[in-house]
Amino acid sequence: MLVHPWDAPRDDTEWQSWLAAHDFGQLAVNGLAGEPPFVQPLHFAYDAARGEALTHLARANPLWPALEANPEVVLSVVDDYVFVPGPWQAPPDGPAEHGTPTSFYAAVQLRCTARVVDDPAAKADLLNRQLNHFQPEGGSARATVGQAPYGRLLSGIRGIHLEVKDVRAKFKYAGHRAPEIQDRIGAALATRGGPGDTAAREHLLRRRTV
Repeated sequence: MLVHPWDAPRDDTEWQSWLAAHDFGQLAVNGLAGEPPFVQPLHFAYDAARGEALTHLARANPLWPALEANPEVVLSVVDDYVFVPGPWQAPPDGPAEHGTPTSFYAAVQLRCTARVVDDPAAKADLLNRQLNHFQPEGGSARATVGQAPYGRLLSGIRGIHLEVKDVRAKFKYAGHRAPEIQDRIGAALATRGGPGDTAAREHLLRRRTV
């Protein structure tokens, strides 16, 4: 992923805070020889303090042989994306039709080393940690080996522990544009009010050049 200096996160807190609220992504696993890569949509729980992400998949998922052959993977998350019409980005002293259409988006890519979790007790712990993230209010039974309701289901899944080795993050929101153009884009996003426009405008204003 290309990251220009003006699109780079200001610090680790920026991308970590965003990722904490965007916990659905795609796990890219290198395919076996001659095969294309696997790209698996999934929920995950990211722990910034431990530098890890936790997830699980069905034992029947076809990606396991590829993951075990090469555990170096990428967890990719993209959201808060919108299309920006060309006239919104036109230079102040030029015709509107000369503006360049583009996309705004936020993206985080975690390069990880994956470890498959098969021990029943370790899988139960992994599931409970995920549940604590997604359902902190409780209301569901804990996963416990040999106990209902989830104990008998543990054999049907495999856990994945992702140790984060490197991070590439990007917030593409007109960071290199003049304040006048940023203001125009922000006003246009507010007026359009389509899916993603509010989040995109918040990013733009938060990262606005002074």
